[in-house]
Amino acid sequence: MIGILIVSHRQLGDALIDCVEFILGEKPPALASVSIDIRENAADLRTKIEKGIKKVSNGKGVLILTDMFGGTPSNLSYAFLEEGHIEVISGVNLPIVIKAVSLRNGKSLTEMAEFLENFGKKSISLASGILKGNKRSQG
Repeated sequence: MIGILIVSHRQLGDALIDCVEFILGEKPPALASVSIDIRENAADLRTKIEKGIKKVSNGKGVLILTDMFGGTPSNLSYAFLEEGHIEVISGVNLPIVIKAVSLRNGKSLTEMAEFLENFGKKSISLASGILKGNKRSQG
């Protein structure tokens, strides 16, 4: 099972995990978060991420989901990129986390990351456009 670590500003990752647990009825295994406070020392923050990776890792790879490209959580997480072992996707949202939890047994880390990148882009919708029939609904 691929481990999933959410690295985000403050407690956004904790809130996403709480929502996943509520929707699915249980907390999925090998899913954790690291809260980043930019006032903390960068070395200490990297250590927190490293501990989070170890917590969710079981030899099948780790997917790190960060809140926004270019932010401190993402920038710190990129240091852990390791092809085939650790992948990072920026722009996490609730649909991505739920889909990641459901996919992680059937795909390789690389396949899962590529799928989730595309899925995440499609999970954002302009409601007025859908209601007017201008856009297709989510799949």
